[in-house]
Amino acid sequence: MHRLTTGSPFEARLAYSRAVVKGDWCFVSGVTGYDYADMTMPEDACRQARNCFTTIFSVLEQAGFAPADIVRVQYTITDAALVDVIAPPLSDALGDIRPAATMVVAGLIRPEMRVEIEVTAFRG
Repeated sequence: MHRLTTGSPFEARLAYSRAVVKGDWCFVSGVTGYDYADMTMPEDACRQARNCFTTIFSVLEQAGFAPADIVRVQYTITDAALVDVIAPPLSDALGDIRPAATMVVAGLIRPEMRVEIEVTAFRG
């Protein structure tokens, strides 16, 4: 088993890995829309979703996986009205991959967070 980190302060503080690789599986923890280069969070949910996929794709690459290996995705959004707002980046990132998906409307741990995305990848 291999654990990956992005160096996010949340990972150490909340005791989790950004991703865990076990054999041909990669489990990527929920990713919010932070730009981890400067630890800023855009207000716009669309930009947050794009940032989520930037982080997710980077982690998958570090783990030896490709975006096409994504088989499952869970979206958590803070308001059902955001579905149409985040649809373009979701389609841009996963339109050809079409993984199994779940979308949940719930609160996130910080008020500036509007979307969180978690994926599972398989390369078998």
